[in-house]
Amino acid sequence: MTTVTEKTLRIELFAKELGFDGFGVAREVPAQSVAKYKNWLSLGYEGEMSYMCRNVEKRSDLDLVLSEVKSVVCLRTNYLTADKGMEFIHDKEYGDISLYALNEDYHDVLAQRHQKLEKKIKEEFSGCRTKPYVDTGPILEKPLAKNAGLGWIGKHTNLITESVGSYYFLSEILVDAVMEPSEPSLDKCGTCRSCIDICPTQAIVAPYVLDSRKCISYLTIELKGVIPIEFRKAMGNHIYGCDDCQIVCPWNSFAVKTDEESFRAQDGSFQLIELMRLNDEAFRKRFKKSPVKRTKRRGLLRNVAVALGNSGNLSAVGPLIDALSDHEPLIRAHVVWALGELLGKKALPILNKTLTNEEEDIVKNEINLVQQHYS
Repeated sequence: MTTVTEKTLRIELFAKELGFDGFGVAREVPAQSVAKYKNWLSLGYEGEMSYMCRNVEKRSDLDLVLSEVKSVVCLRTNYLTADKGMEFIHDKEYGDISLYALNEDYHDVLAQRHQKLEKKIKEEFSGCRTKPYVDTGPILEKPLAKNAGLGWIGKHTNLITESVGSYYFLSEILVDAVMEPSEPSLDKCGTCRSCIDICPTQAIVAPYVLDSRKCISYLTIELKGVIPIEFRKAMGNHIYGCDDCQIVCPWNSFAVKTDEESFRAQDGSFQLIELMRLNDEAFRKRFKKSPVKRTKRRGLLRNVAVALGNSGNLSAVGPLIDALSDHEPLIRAHVVWALGELLGKKALPILNKTLTNEEEDIVKNEINLVQQHYS
């Protein structure tokens, strides 16, 4: 008779054949992690990510996600396709996009693998029920992954794996069958605080605590409205996400690149002026299969306008003036700020001439800020 351990091992081997480079099994969400999560919410650190406040009960009790769940298969998928250091901050003509978003949307790529792995699990545990999640469900995936031995939660709140680093996706399959559990990972951050010190917006407010409202990944992706002015200069040329805390993490010196073509950049040129000129159709075409489409055109060009404002590149003035007539108020508002940064007082006659009295409030507010600053 085949044992649970043998069945679990066969599932693990199959997962690695599918391209998952990490596999572990957890039994439950640690009570300590649930308490930390609830405290994080009480501080308002989730910002506009309202989905983090929904289904608090489900995140606390897996049985509410899949009744009689007994095991959580935790999976790790490497997305590192290129070496990356901090030199990009000096290349002001180009925008920086997080490594994970350089090509196809990982949700689509991993969903296909999950389907095959679910089938294998059901073959090994006949009659079992499964429920997959690829960064989409009401579960605390990082504490589960830690319990499954995939790594520990670092001071920047990303999962880190010894001899692997942190450039990977996490995903899960809940199973109502008993599988062989893994040994939890131990924290190996030690006294290092490189991630805390590098953060441009000081979003890591304490070791292991992230105020998302300050995080550049949140500001450029999750935040749908106006970027608070106090963070704009610190954003530099980040236009979608931020890898800074991972780049400086010593454990990522062990990171090995993946051969997965779906994650490899097909067009690595994110020239800011070129992006600023994208119309709706061009945006949809270029980012059709990319995670970047999540921000929509107005979100990306909002970020691009901020990056151009930080660039010191006067060649951007013309394209920015053209963008003052964009149909999206959110874009126009940040273009106003960018022109103020690049031209100073000289921006005032341009703004007065180009913008009308019928402008939306968010645009008027930006004009007032520029006028007050240079009057």
